Amino acid sequence: MAIFTIVRVALLASAMSATIVHATDRKPSDTASAATADGSDDIVVTGTRLTGTRAADSPAPIQLVDSSSLVRTGQPGLVQALNRIVPSLNVQAFGGDAGNLKLSLRLRGLSANHALILIDGKRRHGTSNLTVATTGGFVGAAAADLSFIPVSAIDHVEVLTDGAAAQYGTDAIAGVINVILKKNHRGGLLTATGGAYGEGDGETLGGAANIGLGSSSAFLNVTGEHRYHDYSDRGGPDQRVFTAANRANPALPLIPGYPHLNRIYGDSKYELSLLSYNAGLDLGSVELYSFGNYGHRFGQSRQNYRFPNIAPTLWPQGFTPVLTDDEDDLSVTGGARGELAGWHWDLASTYGKDINRIRNIHSANSSLIADTGTSPTDFHVGDFVASQWSNTLDISRPIEIGLAGPLNVAIGAEYRQESYGIRAGDAPSRYKTGVQAYPGFALTDAGTHRRRNVAAYVDLAAEPVARLQLDAAGRFEHFSDFGDTRVGKLTARYDTSPALALRGTISTGFRAPTLAEEYYSATKVSPTSAGVNLPANGAAARLLGITGLRPEKSTNVSAGLVLRPAHRLNATLDLYRIDLRDRIVSTGTVYGLQTINGVRTVRSQAVTDAIIANGNVIDQTVTSTSISTFVNGADSRTKGVDLVVNYDLPLPGSATLDLTLMGNYGRTRLTKLAAPSPQIAASGQRYLDLTAISYLETAAPDYKLSLDNVFRKDGWAIDLRGTLYGPSSAWIDGGGTSNFVRNVVDEALIVDLDIHYAITSAIGISIGANNLFNVYPTKVDPITYAAGLAASGNGVATTNNWAPFGINGGYYYSNLTIKF
Repeated sequence: MAIFTIVRVALLASAMSATIVHATDRKPSDTASAATADGSDDIVVTGTRLTGTRAADSPAPIQLVDSSSLVRTGQPGLVQALNRIVPSLNVQAFGGDAGNLKLSLRLRGLSANHALILIDGKRRHGTSNLTVATTGGFVGAAAADLSFIPVSAIDHVEVLTDGAAAQYGTDAIAGVINVILKKNHRGGLLTATGGAYGEGDGETLGGAANIGLGSSSAFLNVTGEHRYHDYSDRGGPDQRVFTAANRANPALPLIPGYPHLNRIYGDSKYELSLLSYNAGLDLGSVELYSFGNYGHRFGQSRQNYRFPNIAPTLWPQGFTPVLTDDEDDLSVTGGARGELAGWHWDLASTYGKDINRIRNIHSANSSLIADTGTSPTDFHVGDFVASQWSNTLDISRPIEIGLAGPLNVAIGAEYRQESYGIRAGDAPSRYKTGVQAYPGFALTDAGTHRRRNVAAYVDLAAEPVARLQLDAAGRFEHFSDFGDTRVGKLTARYDTSPALALRGTISTGFRAPTLAEEYYSATKVSPTSAGVNLPANGAAARLLGITGLRPEKSTNVSAGLVLRPAHRLNATLDLYRIDLRDRIVSTGTVYGLQTINGVRTVRSQAVTDAIIANGNVIDQTVTSTSISTFVNGADSRTKGVDLVVNYDLPLPGSATLDLTLMGNYGRTRLTKLAAPSPQIAASGQRYLDLTAISYLETAAPDYKLSLDNVFRKDGWAIDLRGTLYGPSSAWIDGGGTSNFVRNVVDEALIVDLDIHYAITSAIGISIGANNLFNVYPTKVDPITYAAGLAASGNGVATTNNWAPFGINGGYYYSNLTIKF
């Protein structure tokens, strides 16, 4: 398989670059004065405590993404832009319920919670909207939401693909994404964008402004952005309308849109407003700084269509519940740094908060109708609230001890407070069975949970002999809810010559369970099933023998090469292995009631008892009931390789061509499954069914390879990128009968194109396409699809929704840029 993959990459590279091969035969003097285009000479601050480290000299693998590269993707949001550029990164394509109101990312095939997000080196707070109803390994995502960082505010992004828990603390197992903000004190930028999918929906409109004020010693950089994105719909007709009973109803064909009544399978609709700032004041021996942002998003996510029999007096033509999220996200950092007695110090405090106010509109509570004859149609189902207050002190200095280079000593400490809460829904939303599609949070779900964390680290870096770099870091952390942990990291790099360097790391790491993973609780309802997310640390979970979450532990090993075999040609190749123990995962579907061959069967009375103990009342018309929760459910091993090759090629007529070949090949396998509790094992079920296992192992493609060609001449810049996604798969139980069938998303080549023309030095326009040839994911396996229909499913989703390139097909856009 690996040989065939390499052949495909070679063919892709040669096909897209064939027209310029003749230009490589040039004299060295023709290229001697040009600057590198790959960022290898840029200074990085992520993954090292040394000051002035170039990306090319980093002992750990790090990728720089500049602001122009983000803009050329054509994506208005940071998450999707990074997905187009970083080969080891994958983005959630689709989510259900509140999970479709924000999309998560993950590095190296691990959980979204295994990548630490920093803003200018400071930890970013996580979202309060835990991803639950989704596919493809993103369940449990509660990491920072990068969609609240305006792209126009970004100078560049540093992506460290290496374990760094010893340097930065919990979460940094797969790597670190550090967003570096602009510090310009003059000039500015105005941008406008518009686009839509090839189907004509998903319209996106946006505008942003960035301005720098002040001087080099006192600056203020401000960015504002507003964006609108409309619904998309990639679902087919609702197959339930074709049953004999519904065909006999003469009123159904009169409903607008018939038979395309169910529009759940697509993007949510949202409006997003952002405001950010970055400021600094140099007082000589001390520099004061501050940055922060505020974002407001109002999102709407359509749920499954309900037929007229659910609430005939309120909705005689049936109804589509809509989940809305009124979200506010705030973050502010203030700090000071300077020099004292030869020591560089940095003292900072960061506060962040995210609140999601969830409503369920265009809906009804059938229990209220049965008991009172009526029901509201607009419900406040509850709120999620999360906050984080982090305080850090970092001190470092180089000390000469007679080695080839100075010994850099870095020490630091951190104090952090976190909270997570759920607020109950209004009384009608949680009455008995609750409002259709997304019942209100019960009083037993509600509560606020807090914890404190203190940490200290030491990091020593030295050059004992010429061209050899060594770095050792150790970290101690204490959490108020589960105790102490100690981790460490060793890093080495040896430059055998200017053209070749060897580097490697070995580290241990940890990840504390997020408070959301510990305490999230909710009920989700489809027309035929009801499922309860039990809080892992709750009393109902303990009835099932689930005793709460423990921290994950990890061991990371990597080894790599840094190559500069020719002028303008740079390459890095890094192999890695990540072993995770006590990995926190969401269980699969654990049934209380299950309908098999048309017979409604009690699969586990213990599960039913836990649902009742959690305060839930289940609609007796559903064909299945189930629970899921978070457990330390498995050990896993991820092995892979990252490749980055850059070549900056001068062409005749003052033209240039920048070629970047990037790839990631990685596999995750579960090496151990935790034994289910006796209460669950008694029913013949386990924590992870085949679906849950495959979401962790095979739902992300084994390889993602891209070739990016950027041609520049005069005022033109043309960016042509081809990305080859390997196949991915998941075992799907289409009918909820434990009959799992392997569904596959086939290998796909996605081509992106951006054409930019500078009308003047200040005004530029762009047109472009993401997924130029409108490629869609592979269709659902016929056996799975038929099983879903047999279980009264709607059959709306006809393609596999974990495809790494999304479910919507091509996106086509235009941009306007004005610099001043």
